[in-house]
Amino acid sequence: MKKSSKKVSIAPFLVMFVAILVWVGLASPGRAAAGPEMSVPQAAEGGDVLFQKRCGGCHSIDQDKEGPRLHHAYGSKAGSVASFKYSSALKSSNVVWNDATLDKWLTNTDSVVADNDMDYRVSKPEERAAIIQYLKSISSK
Repeated sequence: MKKSSKKVSIAPFLVMFVAILVWVGLASPGRAAAGPEMSVPQAAEGGDVLFQKRCGGCHSIDQDKEGPRLHHAYGSKAGSVASFKYSSALKSSNVVWNDATLDKWLTNTDSVVADNDMDYRVSKPEERAAIIQYLKSISSK
């Protein structure tokens, strides 16, 4: 009895496998939720992760650290967490945290309130946007 020597090409299977990988990558929830204003690398890294990476050394969501807790920061007046000791400049400012003020603050704090105690900047606009959207999403306002 002679064995059949039929050759099976794996090319169609490989093409289908690659197509599925591409489709899954493009249709992932993180990418869809990121929006067109974010770059592809930032789409993979959510605002909560960026918050921890960029802000978490000094800030927490639910407890004061070197900086105040930020759970209800969005929509609130600057310097309004009663348990935190702010600079006089920030405490007496009339800044309310929203998209515009937070973006400006994270770009250059002194451009919002001179002589404040925070000396940190988030230079990438897409990272600032993700952090602001995260703060907005966890706020009650």
